Amino acid sequence: MNLVIVESPAKARTIEGYLGGDFHVLSSYGHIRDLPPKKLGINIEKDYKPEYHILSKARANISILKKALINADKIYLATDYDREGEAIAWHLTKALGSNIKNYLRITFTEITKNAITKSINKPRKIDMNLVDAQQARRILDRLVGYKLSPFLWKKVTRGLSAGRVQSVAVRLIVEKEREIENFKSDEYWEIIANLIKKGDNNIIKAKLSAISDKRINKLEIKNKKNADKIKKELLGSTYKISDIKDKERQIYPPAPYRTATLQQDAARRLRFTAKKTMFIAQKLYEGVDLGEGKRTGLITYMRTDSTNLSNESIQKARKYIKQDLGEKYLPEKANIHLTKNKGAQEAHEAIRPTNPKLQPQKIKNNLARDEFRLYQLIWQRMIASQCASARISDKIVEIIAKKYGFITKGRTINFDGFLSIYNLGFKDALLPKLVKGEKLHLKKLDLEQKFTQPPSRYSEASLVRELEKRGIGRPSTYAPIMSTIEDRQYVKKIDGYFHPIEIGTLVNDVLVEHFPEVVDYNFTAHMEEDLDRIANGKLKWIQVIDEFYKPFSKHLQIKDKTLKKEDISQKSTGRKCPECKKGEIIIKMGRYGSFYACSNYPECKYKEKIEKHEVVSEKSKKLQKKAEVILKKNQKCKKCQADMAIRTSRYGVFLGCTNYPKCRNIISIEDESALFCPKCKKGRVVKRFTRKGKVFWGCSSYPKCDFASWTQPQENNKFETRNPKSETNQNDKNRNV
Repeated sequence: MNLVIVESPAKARTIEGYLGGDFHVLSSYGHIRDLPPKKLGINIEKDYKPEYHILSKARANISILKKALINADKIYLATDYDREGEAIAWHLTKALGSNIKNYLRITFTEITKNAITKSINKPRKIDMNLVDAQQARRILDRLVGYKLSPFLWKKVTRGLSAGRVQSVAVRLIVEKEREIENFKSDEYWEIIANLIKKGDNNIIKAKLSAISDKRINKLEIKNKKNADKIKKELLGSTYKISDIKDKERQIYPPAPYRTATLQQDAARRLRFTAKKTMFIAQKLYEGVDLGEGKRTGLITYMRTDSTNLSNESIQKARKYIKQDLGEKYLPEKANIHLTKNKGAQEAHEAIRPTNPKLQPQKIKNNLARDEFRLYQLIWQRMIASQCASARISDKIVEIIAKKYGFITKGRTINFDGFLSIYNLGFKDALLPKLVKGEKLHLKKLDLEQKFTQPPSRYSEASLVRELEKRGIGRPSTYAPIMSTIEDRQYVKKIDGYFHPIEIGTLVNDVLVEHFPEVVDYNFTAHMEEDLDRIANGKLKWIQVIDEFYKPFSKHLQIKDKTLKKEDISQKSTGRKCPECKKGEIIIKMGRYGSFYACSNYPECKYKEKIEKHEVVSEKSKKLQKKAEVILKKNQKCKKCQADMAIRTSRYGVFLGCTNYPKCRNIISIEDESALFCPKCKKGRVVKRFTRKGKVFWGCSSYPKCDFASWTQPQENNKFETRNPKSETNQNDKNRNV
């Protein structure tokens, strides 16, 4: 009997279905060893030697794996195809014992019978360069976190933390917010002529684009006075077509997805978070039951920075295009998409369907709604990448009236090409048949007041794009970065965009001013390049950590001695304390923001709330208005007759008794847009949190209805129910979630 060990039970079931009776496939449930949770766990004096221990959740499973080893002829480690997977395989050899030579390492980028069989026939040794690169990242992150976090506790407030990459992401968000705050809007006006041709009532909208044959820029017409002056001159003018230009251009098909582009597109098109995208992609990769109890891996490995496709997959895609779309959609030669991302692993493949014949519509009934939508996106993008280019004609019509020039544009799709599969938003914008020298009649002139807009805040898609552009992080880190900075409550996502929270801004300012090397964009990108060099065997991991840690440690010691908490997180107000009459009221910083307090603390414990203008989502505004309506009907608490008041917590808006904590009576405010509970059909599915802060979805009628799900239920969707009190489920154990 041969033993195969993978990370995930779902992956194990799919692979076992391909290998047959001579193989037994078991799961490690993700990482089994890690640095200790309550101490540094790194011997700085002895070449940064890590102190690994077996995770408590993995102990029972390790016993099962050890028993399975006894009767195993060969042991195959089939963990994921990246540094993290290589490290898990190495940790398995250390935890399970026996000679490392007895372990065979196999990798594959897709879970198909052909790929699994090939990998079994060509095993290799564990690549210690990849393991060292993962260890270096883990040790670097631990050193930064365990050394900087206590510093922040002492100098700002307890409960704070710093991360090597996450702190850089927070810096981007804070700097964008300041850019928005400092932005000065400029007024400008646009003049639109609404024209018609003789015998045709269709309006042709043309924008003023030139004065006296000179192109005007956007801010040329600065105020209404100038706009009115031009309008007055134009009234009664003759409008004549001075030129018509027809230009055909090719739109080349996009490359198949990388991790970053998949996360960006899923955010824009499907409104998925990066975490949700990777969670669903993991399921599609590990395998889905398509009927008759057989599991099939639908996509290739979803952590990649390459746009390469295997020759086999290209030929399959071209065959599908020729047979199902037609010869005209098939280019003469296969499209080759070069990876522009610096440091990309060209040996990897892009994210693609394992079999183009598995069209999304054919397997729709076997997939949950969100699984289908993501699979369809991946399938369409890969097929489109091998289609012929689209051809589009742009028509530019120039119109003259006195000394003023106007321009209008139209578009015709001559050949849709790849757009028939993967539409980028192109559509015909037809103009009536026009002739050079033809006169047009003015129906009316519109004057539109506009203002220059500040830059947009980062969404998940744009933040991933910015991180990738700067070389910060790698495909496996983007989703954890997003969830970490939200979980730490340094930023808040409102209507899909990141806003920095007060404490996050302060922590960022402390790090930028006093530890610029940690949050420096170039330094962080350079560190990623060093990790790549370690993985390629060109650098030793101890050298990389040593070069960072020694100067960082000395700098930290100096700052610890010279910086005072009062200089960072306290401000004077000049007011006397109204309670003790001795101390001064100062502004202090707590875990959840600033507040007024007496400088005579702890003798005097006077505190006062600082009223702040807080940005809230449109959804919260609607719930707030609904709460105000309900409050008018329920002004008194039904339990103690005290006044009720509108309260807000991380669970949302609710009515709470003002006699809290003596009386804990509340009235929840249901979100009308939320789905009805699939169990009781009466309550609404609302976002909840466990004691440890994990998100789950539950019924608003709790405790009358105990429905709970780790995945957000959607219409006609499958979902996985769990007991949130247990805090353990398959997703926790799988390191990829």
